[in-house]
Amino acid sequence: MTQVEREISENDQLRADIYQLLAALLRRHPSEELLQFLADLDVEADEGNAMNQAWIALKAAAKNTDVATLEDEYFNIFLGVGSGEILPYGSWFMTGSLMDKPLALLRNDLMQMGFEREDNVKEPEDHVAALCEVMGILILEAPGYRQLAFYQRHIGSWINRFCEALAKTPSAKFYLPVAQLAKAFFEAEVNEFDQLSLNIPVNCPGSEELEPVTDEVVQVN
Repeated sequence: MTQVEREISENDQLRADIYQLLAALLRRHPSEELLQFLADLDVEADEGNAMNQAWIALKAAAKNTDVATLEDEYFNIFLGVGSGEILPYGSWFMTGSLMDKPLALLRNDLMQMGFEREDNVKEPEDHVAALCEVMGILILEAPGYRQLAFYQRHIGSWINRFCEALAKTPSAKFYLPVAQLAKAFFEAEVNEFDQLSLNIPVNCPGSEELEPVTDEVVQVN
């Protein structure tokens, strides 16, 4: 599929990178390489905003844990025996049920945008990691109105409650600063999308339909 080249601002690249980092952290327990990356982060210690404090906490947590410990922590929080301590699905947070109407709507939107699910992927597409992956791609490849529509329809109404619930899970140690970072980031995203909505014309051409933007595959393993 032919892609339209677009200039990506430094801010949008950073946002896309954070979405992909959150996707990686929420998809499975971190690898040794990811832990080392987080431990080596260059964070300004004198900035007092919530996101900066979350980065500092996440860096410290990465330095004081290991992959085996995080494998157990991730299992307890997200998988468990029968069920984990949290259900990381949009449908659950929106309706209290899994595989509900929000998932059907999401699948329809993903199909229209050109995303396909791999046959070996077990998790539903409304897993929070998959949604973060999609947003990371949309920021880099899709027009602003598409990013805004997807976020408002599939993420914005419940993601703050997910972050708060993750922070309160009994097993969360490393995942406590992950939850804090996610919460601070998504709070900042509200401002991003408020500004974006002001810049989108009311009669934006093509905004009535979902256009294909990528051939990427939504993956949650």
